[in-house]
Amino acid sequence: MLSAKCDVHAASRFFRKALKACHNRTPRIINVDKNAAYPPAIDELKKSELLPDDCELRQVKYLNNNLEQDHRFIKRLVKPGMGFASFNTARRTLRGYETMNMIRKGQVKGVEKTDIAAQVKFVAQIFGIIA
Repeated sequence: MLSAKCDVHAASRFFRKALKACHNRTPRIINVDKNAAYPPAIDELKKSELLPDDCELRQVKYLNNNLEQDHRFIKRLVKPGMGFASFNTARRTLRGYETMNMIRKGQVKGVEKTDIAAQVKFVAQIFGIIA
């Protein structure tokens, strides 16, 4: 029973931290997995008026799998690096990995997923190099 209370407290603390972040807006819908601690934590946040009453909590068992699969490529690059020397190094490196992954997946306007030549040209334009 104590463990369940700790889980709810941890979930509540996580949501509070996420809601306080300056780059986040108050959500309309919160998508989470089936962890039992989430509904009581959300109820607690609604009672304390950190979340509006009409904010919807959607629990789907495997909802985060798409995100995890998307980051599998990034994880594969980071693990051999054995960590980073500093936070700023990690931030810059991961930003580069994410950007290159987005280009590779065709998420950039005018650069198709299957057009490798266009991808190379785009990267060369960004960095001002001759390809």
